[in-house]
Amino acid sequence: MSLSSILSADAIESAVKDCQAPDSFCHKKFFQMCGLTKKSPQEVKDIFRILDNDGSGFIEEEELKFFLQRFSPGARVLTDKETKAFLSAADDDNDGKIGVDEFKAMVLS
Repeated sequence: MSLSSILSADAIESAVKDCQAPDSFCHKKFFQMCGLTKKSPQEVKDIFRILDNDGSGFIEEEELKFFLQRFSPGARVLTDKETKAFLSAADDDNDGKIGVDEFKAMVLS
C-alpha cells in the first residue's frame, strides 16, 4: 500500500509545495490540503502504518523529521522547531512519540 493509493497524487504535491520554505509546515493545513482530514478512521490508520517507517507502532521524532519525504521523496526535511511542534501537538501522553490513536485524533479533530 502507498500513500497515493489513499490520497490523490495532485493533492499530495500541492500540500508538499505549500510548505517548501523552512518553518512553514503546519500539520493542520497539510492534512487538509492533502485530503487526509476527509478520510475514514481506518484510512488514517493505514496512512499511519505507512508513515511508521520502522514498524514500531509509533512515529518517533526521527521519523517526523522526514515526514514530508514520506509523501514526496524530493521534499525537504522538517526543521527541529517544526518537528518538536508537530510532536507536541499529537503526543497526548508525553512519551516522546506519536501512537496510532494520537495520530488519528490529531488528523480527524
